[in-house]
Amino acid sequence: MSLRIGHAAIGEYEPAYVIAEIGLNHNGDVEIAKRLIEVAARAGAQAVKFQKRTPDLSTPEHMKLMPRETPWGTMTYLDYRHRVEFGRDEYAEIARHAALQGLDWFASPWDVPAVADLESYGVVAHKVASASVTDLELLEAVRDTGKPVILSTGMSTLDEIDRAVTVLGTERLVIMHATSSYPMPSEEANLLMIPALKRRFPGVPVGYSGHERGLQISIAAVALGAVAVERHVTLDRTMWGSDHSASLEPQGLEHLVRDIRIIGEALGDGVKRVYPGEEAPKAKLRRVPA
Repeated sequence: MSLRIGHAAIGEYEPAYVIAEIGLNHNGDVEIAKRLIEVAARAGAQAVKFQKRTPDLSTPEHMKLMPRETPWGTMTYLDYRHRVEFGRDEYAEIARHAALQGLDWFASPWDVPAVADLESYGVVAHKVASASVTDLELLEAVRDTGKPVILSTGMSTLDEIDRAVTVLGTERLVIMHATSSYPMPSEEANLLMIPALKRRFPGVPVGYSGHERGLQISIAAVALGAVAVERHVTLDRTMWGSDHSASLEPQGLEHLVRDIRIIGEALGDGVKRVYPGEEAPKAKLRRVPA
């Protein structure tokens, strides 16, 4: 089964859908966000993804007053969330810039009002973050938009994933295997969950959302059947912020997309055939004809 998100078809025999996760790596600066959109376009990604919060609702109560050291001084965690949150004007710029670069854009809403905000901005899909898998009210709001939904599955049990899929339905769903460690050690990748999720949810496209350093695990995910790959992207891994160290810099993203495309070509269709390039060696080397 395949479905469309924006400009792209997503499915087993389609090119892997590469999502550059900008998330909060813009650090509240729309110009950095626009530079990261350009990085994604140059690399050959098909989409960029952000995060959308209503900070007063989505920030856990026990975190709101915790002090946070930031480039703007010490502030509460809630004030920090307000400081880096984009609003209508910034997302209008992001939408224009993504369209100019030929990219789809969407975001992870972290609360129900954020879903309505994103709908008003004209996103082509919604992404459910791993932290929101158990937020059934949010899942219902996302489902009711009628847009495609990409569901990450980090920090979740199979029962929790089953419940989320039951709420969302499978008609417009992409499931992303993920492990929510930042950065993720290779022994926690558990890539065999990709074929396991394919078996558990027949016909539902399964992708991979990675938080590891390097490229190998994401490339292996495509070899194991991931039809979409999401990776965080940054201008510089040493920038301030919680996600930069588990992100790819511009050259890393370029290399990732290049290698994903090579793997996609190499996978073929599973039908055995004799290729034209084999005919000359066959004539030269095969002593006993069939």
